Amino acid sequence: MRPTTTTSAADGYWLLSGYGLRASRALGWLAAAMLVTVVLLMGLGLPRDSPKQEATGTVPPGGGRVTFEIDKADPQNPTGKRYTGERFEKALNVTLNSVVFRSSGQDLTTAGTYIEMASRIAEPVLLGLAVLAVRNRVKR
Repeated sequence: MRPTTTTSAADGYWLLSGYGLRASRALGWLAAAMLVTVVLLMGLGLPRDSPKQEATGTVPPGGGRVTFEIDKADPQNPTGKRYTGERFEKALNVTLNSVVFRSSGQDLTTAGTYIEMASRIAEPVLLGLAVLAVRNRVKR
């Protein structure tokens, strides 16, 4: 006799997209995942300020060629107001780029980097399930 309390990949497939028949379910999960990503990025992932570039160098005596080394400070964890319109816009940009496997190029904290990596895996899968469900519906 097979136990009924175990979950399998098929159960997850049913939950996320109704066995490829419910595009609305997959799109709902995608919207929920994107919302969670935006909230996490606003709260933990975006740095307090954009890191500024600094140039250091030395001028040789008597003139000559000057060499500068450009460095960027590490992103600092956010403090104070985390949920602002500007931070929402940046978080939404990162999230929308992650749906299509693209990196946003935005400077993120360490937590933000991991949040972006997780969303770059999960959100395209949900989008793919929605596309498959639409395809199955059209083929009928």
